[in-house]
Amino acid sequence: MEACVAVEQLRARVEAIRTRIARACERVGRDPSEVLLIAVGKTFPVEALRRAIAAGVEHLGENRVQEAETKIREIGHEGVKWHLIGHLQSNKARRAVRLFDYIHSLDSAELVERLERLCREEGRRELPVLVQLNLAGEETKSGASEAELSRIIQALSRCERVRPVGLMTLPPFFADAQQARPYFRRLRQLRDRLRADGLFGDGRGELSMGMSHDFEVAIEEGATMVRVGTAIFGARLSE
Repeated sequence: MEACVAVEQLRARVEAIRTRIARACERVGRDPSEVLLIAVGKTFPVEALRRAIAAGVEHLGENRVQEAETKIREIGHEGVKWHLIGHLQSNKARRAVRLFDYIHSLDSAELVERLERLCREEGRRELPVLVQLNLAGEETKSGASEAELSRIIQALSRCERVRPVGLMTLPPFFADAQQARPYFRRLRQLRDRLRADGLFGDGRGELSMGMSHDFEVAIEEGATMVRVGTAIFGARLSE
């Protein structure tokens, strides 16, 4: 009975988030179908993720390859896509290639080359990636600087299997979410420029930005992927 109640609670939370997404889109004349909701399951057990899927979640985000590996092996890929949204260490890259549908945290030309080689070795024909940019230059966060972006793009242009599909950022935390707006806007401007240059092929150029406390502002600035954890699962479990 408790599991059933938990699923219904999760369903209500997911629907509440979708409603907020729709309202944010309405404010700026966007179609809510343009925005993908990624439920971030970091620190939560497999059962919590199973319940989220039962509640209608179709995309799950994880921060750590090692933690995600157990979850993905138990849950599988049927009916759900897995997104790596945390920093990818080079020694975890092979497992990431095997496990994830999308990698949001590409942050160096060297990692591009490693992933391309591993895709060949693992027989993976296509790996969609997003380039993570650290627009505020925060030392505590991963991500490439704007100055490093050209090297990454050059490396991506040589790839046959690693496919750039967009950009990702994690702005500084502000109590007032409006203060994150300039970072979201800057990522959109960079995406627009790279899209015009043909980096994303026929794709729209995804913008992975916005979390539980600021996703509505991110949507107003063009987000196409929002990464929501606390507002769906509740407070993080102890790591």
